[in-house]
Amino acid sequence: MSQRNRTLEEALRYFHLAYQQQTQGNIQEAISYYLKSIDTYPTAEAYTFLGWTYSFMEEYEQAIAYCRNAIDLDPEYGNPYNDIGVYLIEQGKLDEAVPWLEKALVASRYESYCFPHYNLGRVWERKGEWRKALECYRKALENNPQYALAERAIRQLQARMN
Repeated sequence: MSQRNRTLEEALRYFHLAYQQQTQGNIQEAISYYLKSIDTYPTAEAYTFLGWTYSFMEEYEQAIAYCRNAIDLDPEYGNPYNDIGVYLIEQGKLDEAVPWLEKALVASRYESYCFPHYNLGRVWERKGEWRKALECYRKALENNPQYALAERAIRQLQARMN
């Protein structure tokens, strides 16, 4: 096994430990392991998940900064674009969120396009553009028929429109 592969393997081990700590609510431990992963072998995933961890503490500027690091490493990785959009929504910066969510929709390395569709729907709904929101929620559900949040958003918005 090459040195690069050993280093990457070690970084992935730290990443998995970080994620485990994060899911158990141990935020500081998760941050520590994500940073070890990045120090060992920086990946877009580790930066994105580190940002996500900071969002749990509502430290959105730091979360966005880590997502930008992820984008610098891998501009085709869709998660950090969506995450930046979400963090901007949480800050009430709806107009700023839209281009980030749109970038997530065209990223070639992304498995969950339902998320940026759903989050765009949230933006349009908050802006009072209900038809646009409904279209986005429907696209989210088309992308992932089991996406309960999108299904619920469609029902609630349709009820409000009647």
